Amino acid sequence: MAEDQIMNSVYSMLDQFIAFIPTLVAIIVLIIIGKILGTFLGRVGASILDKIGLDDLVDRTVIGRMIRRGQMSTVGFFDAVIRWLVYIIFALIILNILNIQAVNNFINLVIYYIPLVISAFIVLLIGFLIVDFIGDLIKNLLVSIGVDEKFERTPFGASVRSGGLTASGIISGLVRLFGYLIFLTTASNILQLTMLTQLLISITEYLPRLFTGILILIIGILSIDIVMDYLTSTIRGMNVEGADIILPLLRGFLFLIVILVALDTMLVNTSILYLFFGPLAWGIAIVIAFKYGIKDALVAYARERGK
Repeated sequence: MAEDQIMNSVYSMLDQFIAFIPTLVAIIVLIIIGKILGTFLGRVGASILDKIGLDDLVDRTVIGRMIRRGQMSTVGFFDAVIRWLVYIIFALIILNILNIQAVNNFINLVIYYIPLVISAFIVLLIGFLIVDFIGDLIKNLLVSIGVDEKFERTPFGASVRSGGLTASGIISGLVRLFGYLIFLTTASNILQLTMLTQLLISITEYLPRLFTGILILIIGILSIDIVMDYLTSTIRGMNVEGADIILPLLRGFLFLIVILVALDTMLVNTSILYLFFGPLAWGIAIVIAFKYGIKDALVAYARERGK
């Protein structure tokens, strides 16, 4: 009796294995086809992208620089992306054939997200190409009209330049950042990442204020230096008493106004600066008044009283 049960179990296992053989053969065939097709399509796709020059364009973008840091060529990257996309598709087909209930939901989720990921990647790739083109165009335009040279003549511009930065680089960098965030927000929205999308939208909405504030700072400093240089050369030719003290103070006061306006535009709380510079301004005004006006008036008044 026991021997019959054992034999029945063995026969049942054999029957199940024999019944699984066609499925096993199909899985092996799919693995081989997937490997061959993935390798072939990866090479063909990468070759086409190489011939149309897309790899050279991508190399200039942030994505291209990230790929190079990973010690991979752009062509090799696209080759790998296409190959693995084919491998994933065949893996999903195999898992579906096996009909394992535990992974069915995962398969459905992956199948749902694959088109979204591809769409998001295409948006980022095309978007970054457009943003980098516009950024380079703006930088070259600013350099050609001499913005960097004029800015570097100012004390603030010289200090910025010593840090390895230029006015054209700062402005074009902000334009790039704004453009990157727009396309990152779009890609995040495509992937239905709600929290990340909201965060990126908030940052993107603030960037125009930051950009405007920096423009106010750069244009204001350039304008102040031009005006003050003209005033300095004019007043010194007139031998005005106290010009060596008043003119630097006036320049610093105008710089302070521009900085405060720029910070207010950037929504930076400047109340603590007002608390500090208010008494300082009054102190400077009193010192100047005593040196060039009130002091002489008080001496004359004292002499009159003494008579």
